[in-house]
Amino acid sequence: MNAPGFLFGLVLPLILRAEISAGAGFRFASYISNYMVLQKEPAGAVIWGYGMPGAMVKVTLGQDQEAIMSKVTRVNAYSSAWMVVLDPMKPGGPFELIAQQSFGWKNSTLKVHDVLFGDVWLCSGQSNMEMTVSQIFNATQELSDTAAYQSVRIFSVSLLQAAEELEDLSMVDLDWSKPTSKNLGHGNFEYMSAVCWLFGRYLYDTLQYPIGLIASSWGGTPIEAWSSERTLKTCGISGKRSTSSSSVRGPHTSSVLWNAMIHPLHNMTLKGVIWYQGEANMGFHRDLYNCLFPELIDDWRLTFHQGSQGQTARYFPFGFVQLSSYLRGATPDDQCPEIRWHQTADFGYVPNQRMPNTFMAVAMDLGDRNSPFDSIHPRDKQTVAYRLHLGARAVAYGEKLMFQGPMPEDIELLADKGLLNLTYSQQIQVKRKDEKIFTISCCDDHQCKWLPAPMDTFSTQTLTLNVRSCHGTLAALRYAWTTWPCEYKQCPLYHPTSTLPAPPFFAPLAKQIPEEHERFLKI
Repeated sequence: MNAPGFLFGLVLPLILRAEISAGAGFRFASYISNYMVLQKEPAGAVIWGYGMPGAMVKVTLGQDQEAIMSKVTRVNAYSSAWMVVLDPMKPGGPFELIAQQSFGWKNSTLKVHDVLFGDVWLCSGQSNMEMTVSQIFNATQELSDTAAYQSVRIFSVSLLQAAEELEDLSMVDLDWSKPTSKNLGHGNFEYMSAVCWLFGRYLYDTLQYPIGLIASSWGGTPIEAWSSERTLKTCGISGKRSTSSSSVRGPHTSSVLWNAMIHPLHNMTLKGVIWYQGEANMGFHRDLYNCLFPELIDDWRLTFHQGSQGQTARYFPFGFVQLSSYLRGATPDDQCPEIRWHQTADFGYVPNQRMPNTFMAVAMDLGDRNSPFDSIHPRDKQTVAYRLHLGARAVAYGEKLMFQGPMPEDIELLADKGLLNLTYSQQIQVKRKDEKIFTISCCDDHQCKWLPAPMDTFSTQTLTLNVRSCHGTLAALRYAWTTWPCEYKQCPLYHPTSTLPAPPFFAPLAKQIPEEHERFLKI
């Protein structure tokens, strides 16, 4: 018997099987598909996938059957993953993306067509981010208004949980697609997110280049489920926590949504993130939200920066929606205002020291008493998205425009007159005088109670409150500190030209703060 020939006869089928396996296992990451948007300059878009360990992979970007650039890499022997970073590209398209794997005698080719370059935004949170265009005001018109926005592409992650961090998505609800009435109005609380879509549409109106939108949300979920173990540990939460709070209806085990719905995207090059979440934490770890939210932002930023080989900016823009109003039922009236406050890390405004490069859409004046989806799901998502896009234009794109309503920069007690004078850093428009929306903490012998401080006189940048009802020490002042502070777009204070509402705030007035108020002042 010819030993070398005999051995070759045994080895050859193994080689062929390996090569066939190499071809079958060669693929892009789950979110790289036809119609996608890749991040434009100055960053380089990350392209990655899986292949045969040790194989060579060549990635080519082409247009009109001509190659623009090629990148070559080798499949990692341990993870079976491969990755390249494209050279920065100007916005535009369409392009074709080709990946070719070479392993022995076997070559495999993947193609993705109609690829655009623009800005890629990730949209996440709970049910108010999940609501589709079919659920919002003026839905019929909104669903028909897609023809002019075919360069705004959409993608939606399936509802998934995982005990450990996944490297790639195991399921996708909506592959990269051009917007249609069908995929924008798919169903109630299913793909595609109305806030995400409208935000991208407003950005496109301004920027006039492609926008990529990735929706990854799940209703009734607390921030803990969207946080890595690192974030939770930083804020003093360890182990797999769960809760029986009525505000939590979705998955609530620590990190399960981070693991399955966010971490698998971390190799992607992003422009920024928008977030709409907090309702589920009104009765669950509410006092930790002022730690959890800033830490989540920082951890997401670091993870995406590292996963994209430094292409996603370390401190990428992060926008969020401050909780709207709803008919609270049996919910204590301080829970929603406290979450609103903690969403700003207890500053009342953003950006701030704890939350750099962030922006906020105030929504407390958008309450919807008659929402068929319950008042906690207001239907005016157009105004929410519009206010978010103003913040993005200012923070992410550097435009000089107003993106947040007026906040007082100075508070002066006129004790002899029984008045409190508020000076604002920008002009104010007083739509109406309100007797109850400002409240003061009045303390006597360490007994404190909240009393109304009626609005008295006002000018273009000042507002005077009547505090004569307090016969003790004025300890603190609050604005809009209720679950439902005003009717639809009828809060008393706005900026006159941008029509942005003044955000809620809490401010200490006395040097010695009674213990009952200290929990509001954790910075």
